[in-house]
Amino acid sequence: MKILTKAVIPAAGLGTRFLPITKSMPKEMMPVVHKPVIHYVVEEAYHSGITDILIITGKEKRAIEDYFDMENGLIPNKYLSELDSMLKKLNIYYVRQKGIRGLGDAIAHAEAFVADDSFAVLLGDTITQPPCLKELIQIYKKLHCTVIAVEKVPPEMICNYGIISTSEDANCESFVIDDLIEKPGVDEAPSDLAILGSYILPPTIFKYLKQTVPDKNGEIQLTDALKLLAKNERIVGHIYSGRRYDIGNKLDWLKSNIELSLVDPEIGKEIRAFLGGHFDD
Repeated sequence: MKILTKAVIPAAGLGTRFLPITKSMPKEMMPVVHKPVIHYVVEEAYHSGITDILIITGKEKRAIEDYFDMENGLIPNKYLSELDSMLKKLNIYYVRQKGIRGLGDAIAHAEAFVADDSFAVLLGDTITQPPCLKELIQIYKKLHCTVIAVEKVPPEMICNYGIISTSEDANCESFVIDDLIEKPGVDEAPSDLAILGSYILPPTIFKYLKQTVPDKNGEIQLTDALKLLAKNERIVGHIYSGRRYDIGNKLDWLKSNIELSLVDPEIGKEIRAFLGGHFDD
């Protein structure tokens, strides 16, 4: 079995929930404590053993490419030095999605990059700590199949996610997925296990993406392609044990900055003192 070395990071979304901020800034470049969110995503891939990354970009996303250039003219600090050290060991490529046509369509743009290899997918606006991808890779090494990270969500959140179905014990850490449903109503949902946004996919996914019918909004959903794949190949769901930070909307972005700043070794002590002083009776 080949070592998993490739990752695809979709980062073409318009970021409409962040307007007017995203009029001039990609949502993936929104700062979370010391770094933009996509920096954390690339770091996760790097620390999980990935060497080649394809970022799927779109309109008004040039800032992402500029960010991952090697910088020699800036005054170095700890974070720039760490970034430059990482970039020396990574090959980062870019392709532009031709219109906003869903996550599945974005992934389809990676076919030439992936070739015949299995690959990881990490969303450009999601931080996981500890790195979720490391857990998925351990399962992939054992089972050699598609692996999807999932997490339990409350009933009111089910309609926002792809939801999985399994006939196995969903209380186990990992289990075979029988079916997947994109954003069902709570009464239609087969479980409370939502697709988290971290995947290891086989190259055959591109065949199923081509067979996937666009949804009512004209978008190709990755969940629908995985539904087709599950009829012919094994998909394993893994309940992620860490903390996921969704930077997809303003409230969660603010929460992420607060939570991560509280544990930051550089500023955490001062932030805790500041918040304590404001909320003490």
